[in-house]
Amino acid sequence: MNARVAVRPHDLLWGLPLSALAEDAPSWCVEVVSLGHPVVVRRARVDAGYVAVGLRGQSRDQRYAAVMALREVQRVVEPEQLAACMSHSSASDWPALSTLRRIRPLMDSLGLPWGVVGSAGFELASGIAVLRQQSDLDLILRTSRFMDRTTAAQLIEALDEASCRIDLQLQTPSGAVALREWAGQSRQVLLKSEDGARLVENPWRVLESVG
Repeated sequence: MNARVAVRPHDLLWGLPLSALAEDAPSWCVEVVSLGHPVVVRRARVDAGYVAVGLRGQSRDQRYAAVMALREVQRVVEPEQLAACMSHSSASDWPALSTLRRIRPLMDSLGLPWGVVGSAGFELASGIAVLRQQSDLDLILRTSRFMDRTTAAQLIEALDEASCRIDLQLQTPSGAVALREWAGQSRQVLLKSEDGARLVENPWRVLESVG
């Protein structure tokens, strides 16, 4: 892949070589890389031509941060590509996936790009069984323009009717904020970006204030 091609947080990438792992990397990391499992783009600043990625194993504590050269990327799957995807696994009736099927019309009605991330996104993209009965459904909604808190609260109310917990991130031009936080009463919310996490009053005005 051309090193100038941009990838975004939550994109799934294939092609990470074993040489990208540190010598003391856990054995499970070597296994998943050897099996050709995808890695997920994470938020962190790295050198030009590289991307910060995360590996995942079978348990929640198996997470590992690495850096990947963009020239090594063989395939990219974006969260939006998974929004209308059906599971390739035999466990397609997990609550997270059945919930996805039910809330799809609601998400589409927002008229904004959205996609599936987290465990559900990983399984839909790779066919690797990682979902469990208690797994949440993690979503991302790309909100290039301001969303007021009343609208956010109404969306939370609609999503909370689902059969499993839904964690939705609003992706603003400055970073990501949890929909539940933005719909709440706190004056400041936690914004996650390449430079780390910080409290802000308006996630859509951070770039303006910096400039």
